[in-house]
Amino acid sequence: MQADKVSSGLAHLDAILGGGFVKGRIHLLEGAPGTGKTTLGLQFLMDGRDKDERTLYITLSESKEELSSVARAHGWDLKGIEIFELSPPGDLSGVAGQTVFHSSEVELGEATRELFEAIARVRPARLVLDSLSEMRLLSENPLRYRRQILALKQYLLKNGATVILLDDMTSTDHDLQLHSIVHGVITLEQLAFEYGAERRRLRVTKMRGVKFSGGHHDYSIRTGGIDVYPRLVAIPPKVGFAKEIVRSVSQQLDDVLGGGLRRGTSTLLIGPAGCGKSSVALSYLVAAAERGEHAAMFAFDETAESIVDRSAGIGLGIGPFIESGAIKLSQINPAEMSPGEFTSHVCRAVTEDNARVVVIDSLNGLMNAMPDERHLILQVHELLTFLSQHGVLTLMVIAQHGMVGGPQNPFDLSYISDNVLLLRYFEAMGKIRKAISVMKKRVGSHQDSIRELRISSEGVQVGEPLSEFQGIMTGVPTYAGPQPLLKAAGPQ
Repeated sequence: MQADKVSSGLAHLDAILGGGFVKGRIHLLEGAPGTGKTTLGLQFLMDGRDKDERTLYITLSESKEELSSVARAHGWDLKGIEIFELSPPGDLSGVAGQTVFHSSEVELGEATRELFEAIARVRPARLVLDSLSEMRLLSENPLRYRRQILALKQYLLKNGATVILLDDMTSTDHDLQLHSIVHGVITLEQLAFEYGAERRRLRVTKMRGVKFSGGHHDYSIRTGGIDVYPRLVAIPPKVGFAKEIVRSVSQQLDDVLGGGLRRGTSTLLIGPAGCGKSSVALSYLVAAAERGEHAAMFAFDETAESIVDRSAGIGLGIGPFIESGAIKLSQINPAEMSPGEFTSHVCRAVTEDNARVVVIDSLNGLMNAMPDERHLILQVHELLTFLSQHGVLTLMVIAQHGMVGGPQNPFDLSYISDNVLLLRYFEAMGKIRKAISVMKKRVGSHQDSIRELRISSEGVQVGEPLSEFQGIMTGVPTYAGPQPLLKAAGPQ
């Protein structure tokens, strides 16, 4: 039988915990200073207050004014939450200024008695104790500390409250004894990189008798509280989708692809910078909006304003569609956003905004948000599985290193993509031209010819097969025959 659950106050954390904290049990929330333990504890209590439950915050480390300051920073009102300071204010130079922070002056037993009296007076349904570090200091030795924690556990279990114990892990002799006593353990971490904002993640280390989502889950602390981004685990939806062909605004491009791209597949657009990858992706984005569908574009390498201006210049203006809400354009800063947060944005675009076409431009930018290539491949694989299961056509742009002469991939994702389009520069007739070819299409037929690609004010144009050229893939082809190139249709 599944245990009764109490919401943490964060819907996505509840999903990780399999519904929330176990009712009437003790949970440990541990993490270094600055990881958001106090913020999460307050959100837990505010959720209980909003449900007309008795709540109690016992603080040994922060004053009531400091907690109120935290609440004001997030725009919260702590009215209705009982806050008990176990360290009384006063003159620290005399007896009246004795504090629980000095074990030589105040016995742990006295502090524990005051704690029990506060619990008995309030009879809370939810309780947060902040923090165990002070209890550890008062105990002076591990044996006494363990005995006091066991006594606290027995008292709290009789009281029936759902409890969160906070521990800042500042003790030099931190061990796992406390883990064996409590019902569940959540560990918060803060990672600092050489450049960009710090990253935060959490992990459920233990939760007795509960099926929870393991592994690391990213989260962020912003004005208004904590946002949690559960690690993506693709689960097939209950309702399927029609496996239809999706077309772009360019009939010539669709012909090369054997009629178009199949819904629920992923397409990788590979080529050097400036060869037209984003423009090809835009042709599918605009076509979706014209069909009355919702679409989403996540831009890492280019500003939203630049994309709107460029799209208008090639006859694929997305500005009006953005204003109408048909296309959602999100500018992503990889230095400020964790991979988990980005994945969450993509999933919400599908589940909440019903996006049917998703463009990620580019994977190079996403790579900058990843610790290493192995993590990128795993993350993208899970994301593509999720998008495929929801019938989304996904287009991913990846820029290769180098401009001509056989550019190199920074990493290889072609094997997890359903379709691969290769774009190249090549030199012919004294001009730099572009070529496009379909290297892979997992479902359905496609043309295997190499064709010239032109991006102009008339949009995306694809020419006849470059059958008279040899070595286009190298960037320096040889030419033998009449010129099969597109006629000039505006500036290059």
